[in-house]
Amino acid sequence: MSALLLAGFVLGYTLIAFEHPLKIDKAASALLTGVFCWLVLLWGFEQMPAFEANFRQLDVHQTLNKDLFDQLGEISGILFFLLGAMTIVELVDAHDGFHPVTSRISTTHRVKLLWVISWVAFFLSALLDNMTTAIIMCALIRRIVKKNENAWLMGGFVIIGANAGGAWSPIGDVTTIMLWIGGQVTPLAIMQTLFLPSVMSLLAPLLLATYFFRGKNETLHPITSDKKVHYQTTALEQNTMFALGALGLLFVPVFKAVTHYPPYMGMLFSVGLLWFFTEFMHRKKTVETKKGFSVAAMLHRIDTPSILFFLGILLAVGALNTSGHLRQVAEGLNQHLGGNSYSINTLIGLLSAIVDNVPLVAAAMGMYSMTEFPANHDFWNLLAYCAGTGGSILIIGSAAGVASMSILKIDFIWYLKRISGYAFVGYLAGIGIYYLTHSFF
Repeated sequence: MSALLLAGFVLGYTLIAFEHPLKIDKAASALLTGVFCWLVLLWGFEQMPAFEANFRQLDVHQTLNKDLFDQLGEISGILFFLLGAMTIVELVDAHDGFHPVTSRISTTHRVKLLWVISWVAFFLSALLDNMTTAIIMCALIRRIVKKNENAWLMGGFVIIGANAGGAWSPIGDVTTIMLWIGGQVTPLAIMQTLFLPSVMSLLAPLLLATYFFRGKNETLHPITSDKKVHYQTTALEQNTMFALGALGLLFVPVFKAVTHYPPYMGMLFSVGLLWFFTEFMHRKKTVETKKGFSVAAMLHRIDTPSILFFLGILLAVGALNTSGHLRQVAEGLNQHLGGNSYSINTLIGLLSAIVDNVPLVAAAMGMYSMTEFPANHDFWNLLAYCAGTGGSILIIGSAAGVASMSILKIDFIWYLKRISGYAFVGYLAGIGIYYLTHSFF
């Protein structure tokens, strides 16, 4: 069972990676991979000794159904969050609400724009979270940059910046939230400890990109019109929708902090408020105009296959988690690396580029007690950094990457060739800065 499960998982990832040469949508491959992995789990447990077959068959089916239900509950929270955030962004975009921002970006210099967008993503991610930030920034890129390759380049660095910014903030990434709630880290300590490593994980790739692009200072050609806008909005409507969209997204972490409900509840609440407001704002216009600005129209504009792709990927990772493979990996790292915090967390970060960082961090939290590593210990701080930034190495290694992939249609192989190297260098540079600051200061 174990070999078949891993083989199915690897085959699914291979099909996703070669989506464009094979001309098979990655969502189809991801869904097949996710369901196949759970079927392998069921088949494997059914091959049990006959003397306990009746008892075990009932117990196994109940256990797997419960595990699947639990996994789907977590996954659906992420999907509803993603759906809500994309709806808000599309709603703002339909009202040309990004115009107040894009009109103020005067530079058409590729490298300068790359620096601006990357650092905005870095700090915005610390306030919101990496996935929401990626959605917002990629929507802006889609409005600013016309050439596909330049848009992908900007989007790749948005992923690096958003994941780096989320790593040093207690609310910037799901894993930092988990460690904060579990008591392994405290907000002020993690911000002070991980700020410089996170800065370096973005600064190093930007410096490298600036060096490699020297003499290739391409002038960008911004998009001057948007055919999707079916009705000319006023400046007041544009500014109002941009402000409401930004407030709606910023409200999500506040809602979570106050109510302790999952983030998707705050996101759905924000969607409801904007939906109500837009219906009220356009109530005196023609039916056709109102229809074009409705949330129903925005749902047609959202890339639904990408959401299904996310569902398939998370189902497959959930099967690996349920089968115990991820915990076995964590235990194997601990056994073979002798409990070295730097080595273990560096490899966990690299693994998070392939599988979701949430079950990896959960496994580490279960393996190591607070008595062994007390709050704000180097192990927990490094875990937060590595799990948060390691996902940038592959585009499907983080929620920010998947969101960017869906909005800008970034190719997996292109990202691997053009962005992964930058992300890897930044990842190691951050670990190096962490080591230097904690060993000599």
